[in-house]
Amino acid sequence: MNEFNQPVSGNDLARFSGPQTFMRLPEVDTAEGLDVGFVGIPMDIGTSWRSGTRFGPKQLRQESAMIRPYNIQTGAAPFDSLQCADLGDIAINTFSLADSLSIIQKTYEDILKHSVIPMGLGGDHSMTLPILRAMAKKHGPLALVHVDAHADVNDEMFGERETHGTVFRRAYEEGILVPDKVWQIGLRGTGYTAEDFTEAAGWGFNQRLAADLWHKPLDTLGREIVASIGDQPCYFTYDIDSLDPSFAPGTGTPEIGGLTTMQAMQLIRNLKGLNIVGGDLVEVSPPYDTTGNTALTGANIMFEMLSILPGVKYR
Repeated sequence: MNEFNQPVSGNDLARFSGPQTFMRLPEVDTAEGLDVGFVGIPMDIGTSWRSGTRFGPKQLRQESAMIRPYNIQTGAAPFDSLQCADLGDIAINTFSLADSLSIIQKTYEDILKHSVIPMGLGGDHSMTLPILRAMAKKHGPLALVHVDAHADVNDEMFGERETHGTVFRRAYEEGILVPDKVWQIGLRGTGYTAEDFTEAAGWGFNQRLAADLWHKPLDTLGREIVASIGDQPCYFTYDIDSLDPSFAPGTGTPEIGGLTTMQAMQLIRNLKGLNIVGGDLVEVSPPYDTTGNTALTGANIMFEMLSILPGVKYR
């Protein structure tokens, strides 16, 4: 009998039925004994344009029912060597962003009392700041792989200092990140000033604009990131709007000219070897995702992220 939790097989129970958890894994109340815990953060009160990401975790879980446990293309078999389960949703305060960020940090601090890699299902990108605060308390300053259309380094938005567009400025200011081990991939779109991206590059952030990646494989970039970060504890945050809207229209702040799903998969697969201590998939907005394809794509990206975590067995 396998000692690790396994997703419910589609050959045992039809995929349109069964538990509404990520990949139909067991749902548990504690991270004790887990290697990986999936955490839903149903929040969109940190957004500045289109809302709806509060429904992201539910839709990501629903679409993940299609994913089978073995990564045929890479040989990754995460459920053969990692104990995985769904930790359910964090009970945020839907009327208060500040309170919600505090709740997220406290919840993660409790989760991180255990030896577990938390993988967040978002939710808007403001959720990543309290997660990083909790992660840094345990692991110290972090390396960061940040795949996104936006650098999220604004100082304020409507006078607020903690929103989905200010996350990585706050994290930099608070000493949570190791600046020269921060990689921001897929940046593009219009800005307010010429310094929208260049200021963070001045801090030491490594930035790769989407236009510089058009029509190119990203395997070399992945290996460059691994060599740069080395053994530093690393957080991996993936904003679905890094993808071109033709692949992922269901998001709050879409920008044309983004990455393809093939590039996303190739990049993630070549990040194998990073000391990833946590990650998230954010900004899936089901109201703008009429076919479910954005959430389906997001769920598969999360599976790709799971497949490169430390300790994953390859068949």
